Amino acid sequence: MPAVTADTVTLPRVAPAGPAESERPVRSVTTGPRGYEGEGFPVVRAFAGVSSAALDPFVHMDQMGEVDYQPGEPRGTDWHPHRGFETVTYMIDGKFAHQDSHGGGGLIADGATQWMTAGSGILHIETPPAELVDSGGLFHGVQLWVNLPKKDKFVPPRYQAIEGGDAALVASEDGGALVRIIAGEIGGHRGPGVTHTPVTLAHATIESGARLNIPWRRDFNALVYVLSGAGYVGPDAHPIGAGQLAVLGPGDRLTVGAHRVQDSSRTSAIDVLLLGGRPIREPVFHYGPFVMNTRVELLEALQDYQAGKFGSIPPNALMPRRGGGTL
Repeated sequence: MPAVTADTVTLPRVAPAGPAESERPVRSVTTGPRGYEGEGFPVVRAFAGVSSAALDPFVHMDQMGEVDYQPGEPRGTDWHPHRGFETVTYMIDGKFAHQDSHGGGGLIADGATQWMTAGSGILHIETPPAELVDSGGLFHGVQLWVNLPKKDKFVPPRYQAIEGGDAALVASEDGGALVRIIAGEIGGHRGPGVTHTPVTLAHATIESGARLNIPWRRDFNALVYVLSGAGYVGPDAHPIGAGQLAVLGPGDRLTVGAHRVQDSSRTSAIDVLLLGGRPIREPVFHYGPFVMNTRVELLEALQDYQAGKFGSIPPNALMPRRGGGTL
């Protein structure tokens, strides 16, 4: 169950489509492979098999979990560098503790989002807090990488803590879907996230049999990723399920619906991430934790990291935990 819920009867509704607005068609649906990240937490590689041109301005996305950990099982990452993009960590269930080399940090929980601009270079860590390691529990979230254009690759690092209650909440026209707008704007409703690259990021829960149809900026691309549940996407009701990503074509609006009967007994809804942004259309050279415009810049990033130019791990820093102890 997502941490941020609301009674859709009392929320503002998304306006219905106008006569001149067109629906975005489905161009592709792909299934993300499963793997492990950091110290060994399970992920779905949501963008695997999708062209960089279709994803632009996004670079990478992992769905973390959904997993119900036993005591001692929770995992995170160790300290590591980034340069040239923004990392977005959204926690749906469970908790992640964050700290970086520029003074940012805190606990990401209860529908909160950490929006970190790596920019010129930063070190950071994300790890489950000690109490979650000791007790176990449900863990489910997303990490998204948003590219920065060449002019912003070396902006100073920045950290934004967006609490779950800060998200703008709207309902579908039929009241059967709740939309949490984290960044960007949908139908005149704006999320709290401040971004260098113009993007929209929202999480929608669509109840069984309900349909969500929302306006979408024509100059943005449009992606729909299913976190859980089963339903359909696009004007032709293309089937889509958990771990799948739909890339949509041009148009003014996008449609996602939930099947009347869900396969899982855990939910009566389909949960989806809605993502879009203005394509940057610049060369992308991506290696590990660096996203730059040229191979030379990648080499410089590695050299600068090794020379200690990304900052230093602070005293009494967070460290990855396993089974109640530090690594």
